[in-house]
Amino acid sequence: MQEQRIVTITIPGALPTMNEIIDAAKTEPYVYSKYKKRYTELVHWCAKGKGRFERVDVVITWYCRNRKKDKDNIMAGQKFIFDGLQAAGVIANDGWKQIGDVVHRFETDKANPRVVVELTEVTDGSGAA
Repeated sequence: MQEQRIVTITIPGALPTMNEIIDAAKTEPYVYSKYKKRYTELVHWCAKGKGRFERVDVVITWYCRNRKKDKDNIMAGQKFIFDGLQAAGVIANDGWKQIGDVVHRFETDKANPRVVVELTEVTDGSGAA
């Protein structure tokens, strides 16, 4: 039996929430593309050199400063994570063939907000779509 590879990537700070993206877009027309570029590059650099996976299950743990933001609002940053993983060459794409299960967990850490992404290689052949 082949051992599963597991890689952990830590992204410092917080990614923009859905509400932050929407509010900023109301004041500046191209803010989403600026956010996308900035945060995709951040994830890219955090994931660089972590290897390449054909298919992964993903656990994202959001360490938030406090509990003021709704979980569904926080999870919008997932887009930047998957795009950054692609940019770093960790995954070829973020479609059904490359991404298996996605689990979100939420914790608080006032002193050290961050996002921890755990990638577990899927080796059972269930990636065929």
